[in-house]
Amino acid sequence: MDRSVCVAGLGVSGRAAAAVLARRGARVTLVEARDGAAQRELAGRLRSLGVTVRLGDGDTLPPGTDVVVTSPGWRPDAPLLGAAAAAGVEILGEVELAWRLRGPDAAPWLAITGTDGKTTVVQMLARMLTAAGHRTLAVGNVGTPIVDAVLEPYDVLAVELSSFQLHWSNSLDPYAATVLNLAPDHLDWHGSLEDYARDKAKIFGPGTLAVVNADDDRSVRLGAGAGELVGFTLGTPGPGQLGVVEELLVDRAFVPDPVREAAELAELSDVHPFAPHNVANALAAAALARAYGVPPEAVREGLRAFVPDRHRIEHIATIGEVDYVNDSKATQSHAAAASLAAYPSVVWIAGGLLKGLEVEELVESAAERLRGVVLMGRDRARIAEALKRHAPNIPVVDVADTDTGAMDRVVIEATRLARPGDTVLLAPAGASYDMFANYPARGDAFAAAVRRLAGAR
Repeated sequence: MDRSVCVAGLGVSGRAAAAVLARRGARVTLVEARDGAAQRELAGRLRSLGVTVRLGDGDTLPPGTDVVVTSPGWRPDAPLLGAAAAAGVEILGEVELAWRLRGPDAAPWLAITGTDGKTTVVQMLARMLTAAGHRTLAVGNVGTPIVDAVLEPYDVLAVELSSFQLHWSNSLDPYAATVLNLAPDHLDWHGSLEDYARDKAKIFGPGTLAVVNADDDRSVRLGAGAGELVGFTLGTPGPGQLGVVEELLVDRAFVPDPVREAAELAELSDVHPFAPHNVANALAAAALARAYGVPPEAVREGLRAFVPDRHRIEHIATIGEVDYVNDSKATQSHAAAASLAAYPSVVWIAGGLLKGLEVEELVESAAERLRGVVLMGRDRARIAEALKRHAPNIPVVDVADTDTGAMDRVVIEATRLARPGDTVLLAPAGASYDMFANYPARGDAFAAAVRRLAGAR
C-alpha cells in the first residue's frame, strides 16, 4: 500500500489502524492533540513500527496526505477533517478501512446498530455462533479492533457498529444486518435526527439481508430499501418474522415454509435478565444467527450461555421485599423507557446530563408505573417539570447534592418512597459526567449505596 495515510487519534482504533497500515507498507502519520506520559509511551510503540507520531497537534493535516483514517469520536467539523475535506482528501473510519482490507476469503459480517441494545445483541449473537461451532468474535464498537479481526481466520464476525463508525463508512455490505431501534441520540454530533438515521442506514449494503424491528417504525423504514427483509416482533410473528408465541421464541422466517411452519428457538425463561426489550434483543440476535444458518438448538444454547454486562438492568439486592436494580447504562430517554417498562411498580432514580434530548414522552409513558421519583444531577429540573405535567400526584424528592455521598442520600430517599413489591430503579435517562466519571462509576456508586443500606438493616 504505497500511500500516505494520516491516522487521527491515539485511541484503541487509531493505534490498531496505524499498526496495520504500517505493516502493509503505508507511510503513516498519526496525530494526537494530547501530549502526556501515557501518549508518549503509546507513541513509542508505534514508532517502532515505522509510524510517525505527532503529539500535541491534532488539527493540522500533514502535507502530502492521500487518505485520512479517523477515530469514531472525532466530529465531522474537527479542523483536521475539515482541512482534509477541503483538500479533497478521502476520509475513512476504522470500520471502512477494515472492510477494504478484507481478503477474498474473509469472514462475513453479521452487523448490529441501533440506539439501544447493540452490545447485548452482539454478545448474544456471538454466543449463538459459538454454540453452533463457528469460530467467531464480537468486534467493532466492542472488544477487539475490527482492523485486527478481519485479518484473522474467523468463520464469521459479530460486528457492533455505532452511528459514529457508520458515518465514516460508505461501502459496507454485511451478510446480514439490523437496526434494532432508532430514537434521538447524539444529535449534537450528527446535527439532526434525519442525519443520525441516514448514518444508521449505512449498515445495509446492496447484498445485505436486512433484519428490522417490526415494532419500531423507524427501523422498518430504514430497512425498506433492502432487497430482502426479515422482521422481529414481541407479538405473534407473521411469515418472514421471528416473534413470541405464548412462552416461546419462534422463527417463521428461516424455515422451509414460513406460511405453514414455525421453528421453536427458545423459551422466554432462557432470556436473562428478563425484560421486554431484552426479549427483543434476543430475537434480533436469533434472526442474524438464523440468517447465517445457526440451528434452533444453538440459538437456545447461546441465550442460556449469555452473561449480561453490568449496569444493564442488573439486580443488586432485595431489601424488605423491595428490589434494587441498576440500569445506569440507560443514558437517554429511549433506554430509560425500556427499563421502566420492565417493572410494574417503580421508584425511579433519574437525572444527569440530558444532552438536549426531550423527556416529555418518557415521563408520560411511565407515569402509571411510578410510585415515587428521586431526582439528581444537573438537568433534574427538566424531569421535574415533565413530572408536574404528566404525573402531578407522584411524590418527587430533589437531591441537589453532588458530593461523594450523594448516591447514599438518593438511595435512602428512594427507600423511604418504596413499598413491598416495588422496584427501586436507577435508569437515569441522562449521561453521568456531571457527577461521575462515566455510567459504570454511577452504577457502582448505586450498588455500593444499596449494599451499605442492606448492611445497616
